[in-house]
Amino acid sequence: MASLKQASKVVCIGRNYADHVAELNNTRPKQPFFFLKPPSSIVLPGAGPCIRPKGVDMHYEVELALIMGKQVKDLKPDDEQGALDAIENYALAIDMTARNIQNEAKKKGLPWDIAKGFDTFLPMSNIIPKSAIPDPHNVELYLTVNGEVHQQDSTELLLFRIPRILSDISRVMTLEKGDIVLTGTPKGVGPVVPGDVMRAGLRVNGKELDEAKIEIPVEESKGAYEFSET
Repeated sequence: MASLKQASKVVCIGRNYADHVAELNNTRPKQPFFFLKPPSSIVLPGAGPCIRPKGVDMHYEVELALIMGKQVKDLKPDDEQGALDAIENYALAIDMTARNIQNEAKKKGLPWDIAKGFDTFLPMSNIIPKSAIPDPHNVELYLTVNGEVHQQDSTELLLFRIPRILSDISRVMTLEKGDIVLTGTPKGVGPVVPGDVMRAGLRVNGKELDEAKIEIPVEESKGAYEFSET
């Protein structure tokens, strides 16, 4: 389990479900685009709450995570077998976002690393064995807040499929064994506040995978950071 936190990087695909692009009034990308989260943002099962920094509008985004099993460089976009062979395991992840910080950054043309990079901003499940997901393009993801379903969609809705995602990333930066790739979030993102409990999971052919379950409470930060305009 500790190995997840030893990833050299976490690469996240943005805007990879059409309905999520629409709900945030974003432009649909012509090609995959991606950003990084620091491995220090990972919180493993049972390792504590998700912390909301002071003054932050904190949103959840459930995603299928790929755990790389080998080095990948310059993968061809049509190499479906090569892409799937390069994946060692899967996991479920919640890509937490400081939406007000991200919106300010977009408006001012600033990078949005802060919006994605706080400690505890990447709750992850246990590792899901590769054999449990025969087709990563046919998996149902869901997320609930306080027992109410907010996100529930299939990875068959991905705008850019996994071979294309890994190809585009690997042309820019070599993916190393142990690196984590987040494949994008479906519609239904929204805020959580201290006192809320997020639960997320994954179904294959309607069957819940125990390894994929995430349950994590939200707490207010006691840290020094407080949002102020850049």
